[in-house]
Amino acid sequence: MNGAEARALLGQVREAVHAAVVGRDAALDQVTVGLVADGHLLLEDLPGLGKTLMARSFAAALGLTFHRLQFTADLLPHDITGGEMYDAKNGEFTFRPGPLFTHLLLADEINRAPPKVQSALLEAMQEFQVTSERGTYPLERPFLVLATQNPLELEGTYPLPEAQVDRFLMRLSVGYPTRDEERTILARRRLRKQDEVTIPAVLDLEQFRGIQRAAEEVEVDPALEAYAVDVVAATRNDPRVDVGASPRGSLALLKLSRARALVEGRDYVVPDDMRSLGIPALAHRVLVKPEPWIRGVRGAQIVQQALDRVPVPKVP
Repeated sequence: MNGAEARALLGQVREAVHAAVVGRDAALDQVTVGLVADGHLLLEDLPGLGKTLMARSFAAALGLTFHRLQFTADLLPHDITGGEMYDAKNGEFTFRPGPLFTHLLLADEINRAPPKVQSALLEAMQEFQVTSERGTYPLERPFLVLATQNPLELEGTYPLPEAQVDRFLMRLSVGYPTRDEERTILARRRLRKQDEVTIPAVLDLEQFRGIQRAAEEVEVDPALEAYAVDVVAATRNDPRVDVGASPRGSLALLKLSRARALVEGRDYVVPDDMRSLGIPALAHRVLVKPEPWIRGVRGAQIVQQALDRVPVPKVP
């Protein structure tokens, strides 16, 4: 599949999702890029902004199976992975798959899950498999996690360990709609006469896999690879930082920039691909020292200053 075909198909996906999600163009573009790049996404925003609707709409338009998991403190690992069940008829144990066995998983309020559940999810995100009492079971690809967490509500939550945060390709926010967008939301609901929105399937599973494979064929100039490495290194060398972005951050910039180029209909990466995705790809991988944090310094500022300081290469 070439860039023009992929762009046309993904444009149809975007239009289908827009039938349910009003506005939020930047967030929708970033989610599209993240899914094409075969990455897990962390949506950190307040409740009621349409994160569940967005995930469900993308799953339907892309032809993916979809499960939603509401994380709570009393969840156990087998609640999400599935487990061994005794079949009295056959006199043997069989594995019954849990909600993780899907293409797109919405992990709602992921920071409410206890550590053992987070560990089970981490294995699925990194190894694309789940482990049960009697064996290991592979997950069908693509397996994509779109997780949400409320940045303000901390009571009864378990902060995600750095190793798990680092597994997310991007951290995004949806944001509030504008006044006109919110009026459109109300008007559509009034005309629809029901809460549910039906999104038609634009792609099938094989077409989506083909788009993901096409992203791997997008050309990246060696100078841009060096630029990604230098930007990531700049986050580590900032004196306000305890831990900078790891090499996984460089890989994230590479994957996301290729996916963005494909979404834009190009078969090559330009510097703006990397610069526009630097903050969502790297900010959550940067751990700021306590004193700068108290003064209001955040990972996004560290990454933005790194992008501003590192010279942008001139590529053909």
